Amino acid sequence: MGYVKWSYQTLNQFCEDVFRAFGFDEEQSRIIKDVLLTADLYGIESHGMQRMVRYHKGIEKGSIHLDAKPEVVFDTPISAVIEGNNAMGQVVAHRAMQMAIEKAKASGVGIVSVRNSNHYGIAGYYAKMAVDEGLMGFSCTNSEAIMVPTFARQAMLGSNPIALAMPADPYPFWFDSSTTVVTRGKLEIYNKSGKPLPEGWALDENGQPSSEAPRVLKNIVEKNGGGIMPLGGNTETSGSHKGYGYGMICEIFSSILSQGVNSDECCTFEDKTGICHGFAAVNPAYFGEPEDIRAHLSAFMQKLREAPVADGAERIYTHGEKEVFAEKDRRENGISVADGTMMELADLCDYLKLDFAKYFEGYEIPKDAGFFGGY
Repeated sequence: MGYVKWSYQTLNQFCEDVFRAFGFDEEQSRIIKDVLLTADLYGIESHGMQRMVRYHKGIEKGSIHLDAKPEVVFDTPISAVIEGNNAMGQVVAHRAMQMAIEKAKASGVGIVSVRNSNHYGIAGYYAKMAVDEGLMGFSCTNSEAIMVPTFARQAMLGSNPIALAMPADPYPFWFDSSTTVVTRGKLEIYNKSGKPLPEGWALDENGQPSSEAPRVLKNIVEKNGGGIMPLGGNTETSGSHKGYGYGMICEIFSSILSQGVNSDECCTFEDKTGICHGFAAVNPAYFGEPEDIRAHLSAFMQKLREAPVADGAERIYTHGEKEVFAEKDRRENGISVADGTMMELADLCDYLKLDFAKYFEGYEIPKDAGFFGGY
């Protein structure tokens, strides 16, 4: 599988036109494209442009409702529950995080749980929204079951990512991680490229390790058993129970507090996915002088960077630092998009009656690009 580079401006315009063509308004389209392209700028290919086919299928199938109007169904000075009514995940999540931020500014903390939404992109985007306002941010989401609990052979939890971000200098602390070894999007990328999965990622329908991406993805879709291992692999010796527990923490903040759909039932309905999210914002001013707290974190992070380096390693990074460097590089030198994803974007243009060549002039999809069947 090859890659081709496009400027941020090209992909930004393409995404905006696609979501406007689907029927989203200007502000909704701006939010959705910003979440997608932030993932690609940060080097998180699994949640960037290659996710557009998923949204296409969700809209076409009817699980994403274009005319949905999310509503607040429970509200206090520090908390809220939002009924997403099957709206686009990024749109619901952006509103929920904004609400958490407003509550944190007024009361010190804001916690918002969302039910009946859709895939919302990278969890870290919403945590960073709080950082941009001088707050600490937290975000998580459940999803279709792909995680096989320790000692099990059936996927019961989603990738259930957890993100936390906090202001610091010269770079914020920004942690965003699935509670599975990898996300389903990583399996999709390997499937597109026809490469075997690395050891320690996935399990077959019998709960045994598997390197076959098509087989694992098919089993996830058809609920045949198997899926992706929790962080820590599939044994207690390697810490599998810890990743399993982190996945449950995410589930509690998203589907349990909102009384929504748990991961094992997500994406099993004809007209919705049922995906749930959790958000929190914390105001450092309720713990002391914000600048002093920021300086304290900044100093410790610098100590981490300057810690003794292991033999063979070049340097130590703090969480979020690589993403800062990746964004700078991609804004200057372009964003790489896989040929297989370009094929999906061409199909999307056909569906929406958009001129593919207008955006990607001179590009011809290689015959061996490979096509991903939409798991």
